Amino acid sequence: MGIEKIIESLELRMKRMISFLPERRRPYFNELKKRFTAKGILLAGPRGSGKTTFLLSLVQERNLFYISADDPIIYTVPFQQLAQYILVNYDGLIIDGVHYLKDWSLHVKSLYDSFPNKTIWLSDSSSVVLRKGVVDLSRRFVVHNLPLMSLREYIYFETGKELPQIPDPFDKRFTELAIEVLKQVDVLKYFRDYREHGTRPFYKEGNFKERMSNVIEKSIYADIPYFVGQVSDNHLGVMRGIISHLAFSKIPTVNVEAMCRDWNLGKEKLYRLLWAMEGIGLINVVRKTRIEKPYSKGAKIFFADPVIYSVLEGETGNFREAFVVFALKRAGEVLAEKDETKGDLIFNNIRLEIGGSSKKPKEADYVIRDDIDLPVRNVIPMWLLGMGW
Repeated sequence: MGIEKIIESLELRMKRMISFLPERRRPYFNELKKRFTAKGILLAGPRGSGKTTFLLSLVQERNLFYISADDPIIYTVPFQQLAQYILVNYDGLIIDGVHYLKDWSLHVKSLYDSFPNKTIWLSDSSSVVLRKGVVDLSRRFVVHNLPLMSLREYIYFETGKELPQIPDPFDKRFTELAIEVLKQVDVLKYFRDYREHGTRPFYKEGNFKERMSNVIEKSIYADIPYFVGQVSDNHLGVMRGIISHLAFSKIPTVNVEAMCRDWNLGKEKLYRLLWAMEGIGLINVVRKTRIEKPYSKGAKIFFADPVIYSVLEGETGNFREAFVVFALKRAGEVLAEKDETKGDLIFNNIRLEIGGSSKKPKEADYVIRDDIDLPVRNVIPMWLLGMGW
């Protein structure tokens, strides 16, 4: 197949995908779109968060050409030749899932330098994956992140109502906005539904648990090897074991010594696997100190996507802390409290206690509860943290 036929086929696929874009899209796209002004951009975001939909919406508005790096047709000719042909005829090139492209950073650097007046935007499921390949591109490319859906976005998908953003749930001035939200929707009902399936827009298509299980599997089998090189069946078993343990354990951590012994694994390798799982956005490791050590003993470990507890039908009690970490880590530093008699987490030097109706303040600055709808003194409803974006 000649290059013109390949371009024609890719154009047809691109137009077909655009024609099937959903009418209702994530409100976060509006904010993200304003930041897409640089010539070179790397967009990172978890699988299923809407990166492809966002990129195709940009193609709708601009003279850009979209390709997916896992599309086999693009490898029937030398990629550099294909990309150059595209950039001669379009204002820019978007490469989705770029790490599937062999030696992608070399290709991108060459294209960036060869076409100074053209746009080159890339995406992948992990900012660490992108950064790992862009040591030479760091001066050229800007990294933007697309987070998982917030509760606010989920309510928009369900009702069409774009509720006010509440960027700082600890600022008492936002109490009036909380009241405004309650006047418009039954927020606790939507929060209950959100914790089951609300973090990724593909929930609208059904079979959410099955699709999320596929996301987890693909993250382990396709993304982890990119971080740690060769991965044995034993290593894959260890990571599945970690996921199972986190899903069903009431204590959000892993016993490193026991796991190394059970799986005949060195401590350094286990920590490297945990680092990789954190790097691809599968888990959040919440350390007790700002100074990162190679071995963070006693750190709390949560699923980065809090709905995974429900998907795996595991210990849903850990959802609470996992959700708080998920909601706050974009806005500041989250640490595990060293003395658990005083609280659970520390956010920007604010000590937090997290739980349900039975939770009483210890020495925490704030108690975050999932069973109330309005802030009362230093008790904050958990749903409020879901209105940050």
